[in-house]
Amino acid sequence: MGFHHIKTAAIFSSLLVSQVACATDQPRWTDTHHSTPAPSYSSYREQGPISIDVVDDNGRSFAKYPHRDGYRVYRAFLEAKKGQRYKLRVRNRTGKRIAVVIAVDGRNIISGKKSHLRNTERMYVLAPYQTGFYSGWRTGQNKVNRFYFTSAGSSYAAAWGDRSAMGVIAAAVYAEQPRYNTPNYLNKTAPAPRAKRRSVMAEEAGTGYGREEYSASVRVNFLPRATPSGKYFYKYEWRETLCERRIIHCDPYGYRQNPANRFWPYGKNGNGGYAPPPPSYR
Repeated sequence: MGFHHIKTAAIFSSLLVSQVACATDQPRWTDTHHSTPAPSYSSYREQGPISIDVVDDNGRSFAKYPHRDGYRVYRAFLEAKKGQRYKLRVRNRTGKRIAVVIAVDGRNIISGKKSHLRNTERMYVLAPYQTGFYSGWRTGQNKVNRFYFTSAGSSYAAAWGDRSAMGVIAAAVYAEQPRYNTPNYLNKTAPAPRAKRRSVMAEEAGTGYGREEYSASVRVNFLPRATPSGKYFYKYEWRETLCERRIIHCDPYGYRQNPANRFWPYGKNGNGGYAPPPPSYR
């Protein structure tokens, strides 16, 4: 079955789910500016119940350089472009409803709280074969503040004093538990403080708290299973860093020391429950 054009997605809290308006699905494009991945990463293909693409406002995907890291865990490096706004395009590959916890820089994109990708967190719900677009931190039932690539010190997470999973887009997928006498409530929707700057090379990438945009939502119900059916981690870096770490073929730079990151192990293959503004935000 093919993917359908959709106008809605959904989010879940431990008791409630909000259905969030999204743009209609767009064709998948290949970024015209790309690099050849290193051979050790070239055999991997993203699998599992969902696919995730990081896209710009024209629908073009940012280049990814993936590798495998165990059963039901999918990892890839991603080339970030400083100042570029982005959104997450998530496709449900299954014929059943699923819920997806999404964290950027270790913070849940709906609540803004520190995420551990658990089924008790707020999450998005996708209908069978549905595609959702998630473009920012959800700051209210009908609004988000845009994602954009920035220095780690200027990121939303760093504003809360959290650099523990900087530069990682993470998702965990949960199947739905069976329910009895559950109304079909989707009938009307189509299926489907700043750190000191070190240097340009050493500065990590992060995601900022950008401009506010309208994004309507309604609440629905979803009871997730206890364990995720898949986890996805995308470590975004500046092009210089990808070259430096030899993820892509560039002029040799050598390696640098990286800070500890709980969502990306280097060296191994109050606002109504929504995300509040960072402390320094005006």
